[in-house]
Amino acid sequence: MRLIKNGHVVLKDEIVKADILIDEKIVAIKEKIEEKDAEVIDATNLYVLPGLIDVHVHLREPGFSHKETIKTGTMAAIKGGFTTICAMPNVIPYPDDEKTIKEYLELIEKNALCHVYPYATMTVEEKGIEMVDFKKIKKLGIKIFSDDGVGVQDDKLMKEIFDEALKEDVMIVAHTEDMNYRPKGASMHEGEYSKQNGLIGIDSRCEYEAIRRDLGLLNKKNRYHICHMSAKESVKLLKEAKLNGYDVSGEVTTHHLLLEDKDVSGTNYKMNPPLRSHEDRLALIEGLESGVIDFIASDHAPHSESDKAKSMAEAPFGIVSLETSFAMLYTEFVKKNRWKLNDLVSYMSYKPARRFDFENKGEIALGLDADLILVDEFVSMGHNTPFDKRRVYGKVIETMVNGKTVWKG
Repeated sequence: MRLIKNGHVVLKDEIVKADILIDEKIVAIKEKIEEKDAEVIDATNLYVLPGLIDVHVHLREPGFSHKETIKTGTMAAIKGGFTTICAMPNVIPYPDDEKTIKEYLELIEKNALCHVYPYATMTVEEKGIEMVDFKKIKKLGIKIFSDDGVGVQDDKLMKEIFDEALKEDVMIVAHTEDMNYRPKGASMHEGEYSKQNGLIGIDSRCEYEAIRRDLGLLNKKNRYHICHMSAKESVKLLKEAKLNGYDVSGEVTTHHLLLEDKDVSGTNYKMNPPLRSHEDRLALIEGLESGVIDFIASDHAPHSESDKAKSMAEAPFGIVSLETSFAMLYTEFVKKNRWKLNDLVSYMSYKPARRFDFENKGEIALGLDADLILVDEFVSMGHNTPFDKRRVYGKVIETMVNGKTVWKG
């Protein structure tokens, strides 16, 4: 047994001064607990939060271990307070059949430092030509499918995917990108600032027309989730779908909440979808706060320094964000009194847990998994991120997975 003493415990709707007794699960939450044989963890002046959950992470292994490995990616996760992550499927070999997925699950089991739930692809090798066998893959425990990074361009195939996903009761997690609106060499949002900088832009239609297409193809009962929303029109479409009774949800990234196209100054600001206009960013914040957008995800997408040293046109899309997301959002929204800490925890733990059916995670409550983090204030940043070297509040001091400390700063 372990006993966390004197912490400010962040429950779903309130923050209380309390002790927490844990083993692999949360055993007791009381104002004062005395347990003679328990290991005591002093949380005086610290917040105790449920472990954060990120449903959109690129671990890069297998296939791209020079960018990131399962071990280094999950180390970044636990340092950032994430105890559960979902690994996107654009790795090599692609997790698109039983044999490959079994090997991938074994690799995760061997190397991961936190809970990792991998996606399977929707199409073989993410080529958008042939649908995977949803039924066989589901038998391995995989219930989330995505062709992240490319999406599916063929309408007929996408309709077949929705029909099969509904039949097997699995979730489609959509990278919504209509490639007709993404010209070769594009590197940022199409707008005033792309023109000023002489860069090829990506029109917002690239995202929202793909969402519009999907919403016209799926059944109301399809479990459908939209990745990394970036455009105000996308928020409007998601709102309309929810009002019409569709089982849909959406996520927004930390960088799309905090940055705009005017902030772009080099390849550490190049991500897909791109940072968009001021109006888009405000619509994303309002969409999250109103419940139209469901929660926050990082889209952690590491690359090598040599890759990011290329020109804007040639450098790959993606930035790292697992270590920085919580602290940046805490600093910009909680410390500035726009959100309560409970709101941030809901966006980064409770709501993704509920949507992705992580039944024993996402909040501090009796009987749930003892995935917990201790948070103080103040930290500096990492690499390949637009938030490099910023000083922020909300430092993760200790991360526990199933009651065991996996990282301590």
